[in-house]
Amino acid sequence: MPPLLHPALPLLLGATLTFRALRRALSRLPLPAHVRADPLRTWRWHNLLVSFAHSIVSGVWALLCLWQTPEMLVEIETAWSLSGYLLACFSAGYFIHDTVDIVVSRQTQASWEYLVHHLMALGAFFSGIFLNSFVGGGVLTLLVEVSNIFLTIRMMMKINNAQHLLLYRVNKYVNLVMYFVFRLAPQAYLTHFFLRYLGQRTLGTFLLGNLLMLDIMILIYFSRLLRSDFCPERVPSQQHKDKFLTE
Repeated sequence: MPPLLHPALPLLLGATLTFRALRRALSRLPLPAHVRADPLRTWRWHNLLVSFAHSIVSGVWALLCLWQTPEMLVEIETAWSLSGYLLACFSAGYFIHDTVDIVVSRQTQASWEYLVHHLMALGAFFSGIFLNSFVGGGVLTLLVEVSNIFLTIRMMMKINNAQHLLLYRVNKYVNLVMYFVFRLAPQAYLTHFFLRYLGQRTLGTFLLGNLLMLDIMILIYFSRLLRSDFCPERVPSQQHKDKFLTE
């Protein structure tokens, strides 16, 4: 008789509850005055703190996985490691938590792009978690979290109206480099790999569709980033003022 519960379900539940507990703990930290004065900024700040913690852990973890199991760089579909599998469960738990947080906090309209991203990411991670396929691909996609460390710092400083600080000016150049190295480059490599599944009726084809949609989103975000940090005169002052994905 097959088990009633997949062994990964407790891992996913545990990871989701861990991020929920982290969210509650971080919400008790003191807030910058500029953030505290606005309920929306307060929610964004707390949400980004959890995202920042996830990016640090999962970004470093992904690098360690590739160092321990370098065949994941080549055998994207079949390479497997326990560490990579647990990382996929850990990050899936974060995306589940963040999706629930956005919906419960009634930020769906402002954050719909994140919700679309999370659903696509979960679809990809579940292929590794429940089908034991493309775990290596999941680890490679999580290299983006290294870039997200600096992107989140940027977003938090903008929420706190701290763009005038030297740290912001330094971080925007570091963020640009990290965006190329850990977001655009891995995404291009994965897209090139998954194009082999074009025209097939396989899981790889489904993941290719996910990847191509993510490619479009990443390029849109990149254009926003360049426009906001390096061509600010082209960004209307009121544009996207209520968006979660701030310029």
